[in-house]
Amino acid sequence: MENDRSFSYYLTKFLSEYLPDQYGASPNTVQSYRDTMVQLLVFFRDCKHLRPEKLKYADFTPSVVEEFLHWLENERKISARTRNQRLAALHSFFRYLQYRDPSGFDQCKAVLSVPYKKVPAIPMSYMSVEEVQHLFSMPDQHENAGIRDLAILVTLYETGARVQELIDMCPADIRFQKTVVAELHGKGNKTRIVPINSEAAAIIRGYICRCNRFNANEPLFVNRDGKKLSRAGIQYIVDKYVSTAREKYPGLYKTRITNHSFRHSRAMHLLEADVNLIYIRDLLGHTSVVTTEIYAKTNPKIKEEQLRKHGAAVESPDRYSKEKKKDLIDWLKKNL
Repeated sequence: MENDRSFSYYLTKFLSEYLPDQYGASPNTVQSYRDTMVQLLVFFRDCKHLRPEKLKYADFTPSVVEEFLHWLENERKISARTRNQRLAALHSFFRYLQYRDPSGFDQCKAVLSVPYKKVPAIPMSYMSVEEVQHLFSMPDQHENAGIRDLAILVTLYETGARVQELIDMCPADIRFQKTVVAELHGKGNKTRIVPINSEAAAIIRGYICRCNRFNANEPLFVNRDGKKLSRAGIQYIVDKYVSTAREKYPGLYKTRITNHSFRHSRAMHLLEADVNLIYIRDLLGHTSVVTTEIYAKTNPKIKEEQLRKHGAAVESPDRYSKEKKKDLIDWLKKNL
């Protein structure tokens, strides 16, 4: 940098203070940004022969940033989507720098001008109500692992939880009152309360009792070693039962089902039941209803119903009544 505060100084502040404390980023976001910065430092070391303590604003030009992104794609074999995620991390860091060291404002502005790469949209993956019901019947309820797995699948669907929200849940987050609710801790340290129906509540309560998950502040869902489940662990459970259900019902489960598919499925089914988007937004924890509207735009059933509902309004009325048609035909017969 041009002053006595180095690039490494601002990078440390960005990762250790700004992201977790001021911005409220989740641990996963902080880790993703940290990974990006590590890769950036490796790129400068290996390709530009610059150590972190020697980096200056002038080293970060749009062409160098694009070269770094190209290096990620070719050397690290990342996808275009991951490339855009890395660029988003860089943009966030340089926006942070603009306000901390105005002397490098123009250089930061230049980095922020680097565009994202266009990528094709991925179709939203969600299950039908029938597919969800069949999937819930797959776990073996005679075994503790099966009871746990059913509780995981049901909780993912019923609460619309993100997988990290599910992983972080503790028994204290499930409140068995007259109306059973779950407290979810989501992105940006935001907390939301979602209701759970009686059938799902009974399954979760049964799991807690059968598997002795009474300690209020321990993880609700754990592996065989009693440790908190990972994202990969949750996906393994989902894959296991989807594979079994696909064999039993070969006409179903045509798309890839991930742990996030339960969240999508819940939103879609609520939409099909004519639940207001505002309530679905609150269930999913979206900041804006605009984000939630993507479900309405994606669901073909909703589109079909709306087109059918409003189709009559755009139909062209008959130009002639029956009497006018008869008179016209008679006139044509006489004169042609």
